[in-house]
Amino acid sequence: MAVAAVTTKPLHKPLQKKRLPAGRPREWYVSHNRRLKAMRLAIALLDSGVHQPSSAGNARIRRTAELLGIHPPSDTTCRMVRALIRYGR
Repeated sequence: MAVAAVTTKPLHKPLQKKRLPAGRPREWYVSHNRRLKAMRLAIALLDSGVHQPSSAGNARIRRTAELLGIHPPSDTTCRMVRALIRYGR
């Protein structure tokens, strides 16, 4: 019986952040950051076993954000998280 090796090291190096392009309207930056936050939250919820949008209420999404150390998301961001869970399969 073969036993799989377990490692605690990351399998890849994290990507380095790039600066956002200058000169865009403020709304572009707001929506861009909202999409990034929604993606991080959707990934965390999927990893924790939430696979149905009906299981991801605003309170649960906000608790997940708190666990991740992210600012509490707005109602709009919570709707975006549920949409990503619904259609992102």
